[in-house]
Amino acid sequence: MLREDYATWQCGEHELTLSRPRIMGILNVTPDSFSDGGDTFDVDVAVARGLEMLDEGADIIDVGGESTRPGHTPITAEEDAARVVPVVNGILEAAPSAIVSVDTRHASVAATCVELGASIINDVTGFTDPAMQAVAIESDCGLVIMHWNQSDSAPTSTRRSVQLDSIKPARVVQSSHRFTLPEEAPIMREIMGFLGDQARTLLRSGVAHNRICIDPGAGFNKDADVDAVIQRATRKLVSMGYPVMTAVSRKRFIGAISGEKKAADRDAATMGVCLSAIESGARILRVHNVKAAADFMNAYWSMAKKDQRQAFISLGSNLGDRTANLSEAVRLIDKIPLTCVVAASHAYDTEAAYGIATSVANAVVEVRTELHPTVLMRALLDVQEQMGREADETRTVLVAGSESRIIDCDLCWFEGEVHAGELLTLPHPRLGERDYVLVPMEDLMHDPVRFLTHSGVSVLPSEARVGHLTADLGALSWE
Repeated sequence: MLREDYATWQCGEHELTLSRPRIMGILNVTPDSFSDGGDTFDVDVAVARGLEMLDEGADIIDVGGESTRPGHTPITAEEDAARVVPVVNGILEAAPSAIVSVDTRHASVAATCVELGASIINDVTGFTDPAMQAVAIESDCGLVIMHWNQSDSAPTSTRRSVQLDSIKPARVVQSSHRFTLPEEAPIMREIMGFLGDQARTLLRSGVAHNRICIDPGAGFNKDADVDAVIQRATRKLVSMGYPVMTAVSRKRFIGAISGEKKAADRDAATMGVCLSAIESGARILRVHNVKAAADFMNAYWSMAKKDQRQAFISLGSNLGDRTANLSEAVRLIDKIPLTCVVAASHAYDTEAAYGIATSVANAVVEVRTELHPTVLMRALLDVQEQMGREADETRTVLVAGSESRIIDCDLCWFEGEVHAGELLTLPHPRLGERDYVLVPMEDLMHDPVRFLTHSGVSVLPSEARVGHLTADLGALSWE
């Protein structure tokens, strides 16, 4: 019976819901990776690329310092740390709530990165090293167990011959027709057996079941035929009861089935295989081209799945007819595709905050949407532009703005979603300190403080908040 015990993946303090596929962006800090070696070898370039991938839609950034391409030269733990640690530290300094994974086989590197705040250890050797097991046991991070049987080549398998019947044959005639792929059973016995054994080893040591993710290790001592067998058996991997990672991005297997010789030209074919895996239950996609993967998956998911989510949007205006501006913003939000406004709070006059010189009219809107959070955020930026606010290329949700504005739209909370980045951080990093958001939310629900606290938001007491309400400006007219 198919088990689907992958509702969440606990990665340190982050509980990543897997009700929709999640994207892990590959950040190789190497000079020799098969696809992008040298592109992000500089620390500053790598950190900038990691933050960019968050804004493109990555849920996780996977930082690796050692190439594992065929024929690679292993590096020492010291060299691995010198490449990876500054990048992990830089990303988390810029985006403290980001989910960062460290792709390493060195226990000392994993331990250092976990201390810095990394939330996932992605071990290509499948936690076979007792030292790496100890790091896993002593931490609370998510764990990716990958299959890589380095002692052998591809799993032992042979192609079977097919014997065709004939009328009264004078002798047995071997057909020239063969099965195109190796037999599945021995391959999957080996891979599932290894992954299951390593998971049980960790479980017996006290690691929680919901921290473990499994990866069959596409391309690691496996030829294209074997990789094809494994990908077609994704549903069997899912039946083991752990989240399954699909990590086929740009690999030789993808080149073999698409005919693309250059690794960088294999993104479209990569998404074809990822789609097949998702339909079989895989939920983590490890990819190089995050934007292409996010666009592909957001479009597919919005059409293939009815996945309505609740979200709250904070609105503010301190120029012109402020209440009219709020009403117009709600009207435009209600016109966003695959989105509808459920309710809007009253407009409230609030004290100036964050260096703004004048009082602000604020409101909160509850919506239902089937868009991905980053897609909805970009739609909200379009609403601002439609209302005459110039696009701000330096905008970042991590720094509170102090300029006057005709309208400001902040996506504050989104059901089942956490995110980090300069474009969007969920929940909003200042949600718990904003009286001008928390009090209007009382128009929309009984106890927003309890609701948000249950969602993991730290809410300050009223006297410690900013932007206190001074007057009720009345209901908004938007329908």
